[in-house]
Amino acid sequence: MKRWIENLGDLTWCEAGDAFAKSPVVLLPLGAIEPHGPHLPLDADVVIATEIARRAAMKLKARGVPALILPPVSYAATEFAAGFPGRVSISPETTTALVRDIACSVIGQGLKKVALASAHLEPAHLEALHKAVAEVEARTGVRPVFVDTTRAKWAKTLTEEYRRGECHAGAYETSLVMAVEPESVRENLRKELPPIHIDLAAKIRAGVKTFTEAGAEKAYFGDPASATPGDGHETYEILAEMIVSAVLEAWPAPAPRTNGTRAAEPAARPAPGGAHP
Repeated sequence: MKRWIENLGDLTWCEAGDAFAKSPVVLLPLGAIEPHGPHLPLDADVVIATEIARRAAMKLKARGVPALILPPVSYAATEFAAGFPGRVSISPETTTALVRDIACSVIGQGLKKVALASAHLEPAHLEALHKAVAEVEARTGVRPVFVDTTRAKWAKTLTEEYRRGECHAGAYETSLVMAVEPESVRENLRKELPPIHIDLAAKIRAGVKTFTEAGAEKAYFGDPASATPGDGHETYEILAEMIVSAVLEAWPAPAPRTNGTRAAEPAARPAPGGAHP
């Protein structure tokens, strides 16, 4: 096997059947193909989402909860990247249908625990995922777990740059890529990039529709030059733990058994006539 048995794509159908028999949590990484400054690859979100899912699977496994990672969905709505070469965009409706159908397919095979791990933050994409979750629940009665990191509950635990809304290809995302694929980062360019302190989230709320309109002519916000692999590893731990906590809230893990002990047995009944043995 290439890496971990938790990766569905690495398994044969026989091995998949064995994995399914353990009733694992199924993790679906979700990324995009879009520009991330001149220093990061177009598939940065795919890299990040896949690693979040991997770390979440490891954390679940450590808690005695089996997990299975699906091959990532690499395409999403990327309309904010309009005008930049290399960006590949699909409609939000396609995203909703694709995620819904994938989830329904695995649920139909008896896997009732599905969680989404998305690294792409475009509003239309996030809305599409929320719709997919609702449609899956309507069709199957199973509600997939989706941690939307733009929600205040989750965002407040992430980096200062993320909270400032400067998190596209800045220190936040660059650190995440550096932590797992340092060879993918164009270091000679990254180190020379000046910080761009523009709150993309606020610009979006004001009606801006593209990175260029928001003032990011090189498709990045924040401070990529300050990124470090160590910061990336710390952030992955937070992102993975978010998914784990949401999963365990939705589907609590069974209490672990203590080695060498048995469940308490009921007290012995009195012998007939009130006498005790």
